[in-house]
Amino acid sequence: MARLDGKVAFITGAGTGIGRATAILFAREGARVAIAEIDAVAGEETAHLAGNEAIAIRTDVTDEASVQAAVRATIQQFGALNVLHNNAGGSTPQDSTVVDAPLEEFWRVMRLDLFGTFLGCRVGIPEIIRAGGGSVINMSSNVALMGIAGRDCYTAAKGAVASITRSMAVEFAAKRVRVNAIAPSATMTERVRKLVAGNAALTKLADSHLLGLIEPSDIANMALFLASDESRLVTGQVYPVDSGVTIS
Repeated sequence: MARLDGKVAFITGAGTGIGRATAILFAREGARVAIAEIDAVAGEETAHLAGNEAIAIRTDVTDEASVQAAVRATIQQFGALNVLHNNAGGSTPQDSTVVDAPLEEFWRVMRLDLFGTFLGCRVGIPEIIRAGGGSVINMSSNVALMGIAGRDCYTAAKGAVASITRSMAVEFAAKRVRVNAIAPSATMTERVRKLVAGNAALTKLADSHLLGLIEPSDIANMALFLASDESRLVTGQVYPVDSGVTIS
């Protein structure tokens, strides 16, 4: 029996990178997957690669009406929601120190990484409760767990995601909703490879990985554990998948 048989998963930002790897893995493990992606073409490509009835829904995670429509379409298609993976997010080379970072970058990352996660939970958790419980998987970062210079905007957003993950875990445990977060270090998606190449601090960080560089499949495997019943007693945790960066 596949590990996600009978489950319906909603994954944001699943058109590329970690989200795409997770969608493909979830579908392979029996889940019917809704790919919520602002890039419609990339979302359709992921749905095709995932198979198992996967659908792509163009979604702007920073817009409440868009998220509501995407979750509603998922329920109409599959009948329930069991797993919510708030994966959409990311930093840019414009991030910097609190003194130097453009305010536009601060608000961009807050809207995408933090508010997008907030909206996903706001809309998705009631549906998970109606289904009898399930799993919420947020995306934090190792920058929420250690000090890294020059990324104050992203650090603020991902630190907040870690904190709200814990509070929601307490709030919704009685409704059988588990809420956890994954805290990756630099994961070698196409976007991050370009980011690391142009940033000395991030290049140094990548070189500090004890077990080698992290691939999207490594994060997808952790998401699979958190989505499955194997983690039925796990909630409120922030899991580093960082090749030992936070301890080195």
